[in-house]
Amino acid sequence: MKKTNNRGVLIGAAFLMATSAIGPGFLTQTTVFTQSLGASFGFVILTSILIDIGVQLNIWRVIAISEKRAQDIANLLLPGLGGFISLLIVLGGLAFNIGNVAGAGLGLQALLGIPVITGAVLSAGVAIAIFLIKEAGKAMDRFAQLMGFVMIIAIIYIAISSSPPVAQVALRTLIPAKIDLMTIITLVGGTVGGYITFSGGHRLLDAGIKGKQAIPEVSRSAVMGISVASTVRIFLFLASFGVIAKGLLIDAGNPTASVFQLAAGNIGYRLFGLVMFAAAVTSIIGSAYTSVSFIKSFSAKIREQENKVIIAFILVSTLIFVWVGKPVSLLILAGVLNGLILPVTLAVILLAAYQRKIVGEYKHPLWLTVFGILVVCIMTWMSGSVLLDYFKG
Repeated sequence: MKKTNNRGVLIGAAFLMATSAIGPGFLTQTTVFTQSLGASFGFVILTSILIDIGVQLNIWRVIAISEKRAQDIANLLLPGLGGFISLLIVLGGLAFNIGNVAGAGLGLQALLGIPVITGAVLSAGVAIAIFLIKEAGKAMDRFAQLMGFVMIIAIIYIAISSSPPVAQVALRTLIPAKIDLMTIITLVGGTVGGYITFSGGHRLLDAGIKGKQAIPEVSRSAVMGISVASTVRIFLFLASFGVIAKGLLIDAGNPTASVFQLAAGNIGYRLFGLVMFAAAVTSIIGSAYTSVSFIKSFSAKIREQENKVIIAFILVSTLIFVWVGKPVSLLILAGVLNGLILPVTLAVILLAAYQRKIVGEYKHPLWLTVFGILVVCIMTWMSGSVLLDYFKG
């Protein structure tokens, strides 16, 4: 019976991570990058998938073996570091959640024809309802799986409708006409950056899947999460490239909606609304859950009232959007800070993997360590460049 329960949680954690990654920005990025790189975007996706898997395996394995959340691991290495990381996660999570609420409102506007504000409030209500259920963890797992399948089926339908030149895509995935390092880094940051990778890692910990005996299961769940997010990315890329290859003009104001509409007419536009809603509402849930999981170590009251704090987090995000709209400068700064979270947290995890007081007798695979160090170096350089550009003006 325990094995069956574990299987449900492992799949749920994978889908929670994947659907946290697949938000409004993920959808827009995929379409825009397909426009700029064409079939060669397939190579960028393939490269980013390999990096994502390496990053996520490093983080989830160390969280499971240490039986501690990321902020607690950081505090054991350097007192106060966990608090700093938690602050970055919560500020980034709140800023992005405002964007997620807006995206969910846009999705329901396209799907049902209702005003964006009304759609945003309804979407927040759906997210809050999950945390009003007694077994919120199970409800969150099931909802993430349901929305994940809805997105995959809808996007596959659009990809088939757009009839992309698959042979050209296959060729350019292996032999790209052009390579864009910045795009690869952006995709990695959008899939496992910020709070995203920790949504699944912390979910497994909360469900009691931890310790040395759980490592094989945790590793499979980590790879499954990347696979689900990448499936959505690949089929959205194919759908977008199918439209571009026909010479059709994509509307720059709402590129993903334009792809859906050009590929499948009015049905396509409604399906865009469904996918945008599903992507945004699951990101609201993932962001709120993970942000609170980063601060509950510091307060017994937050631990006791976790679901209420998560609901408050969603309410604050929604109220800011309703009263202020999307604070563009805040979102840009959050994006910049979000880029810093991955190199800092991954460096912490790699150091922790060799601390006996944290991982005991566990031996971390050398290839994962080398892979992780390379990602930390590249992401630090890229994030530093972006941060300098931001403060220069």
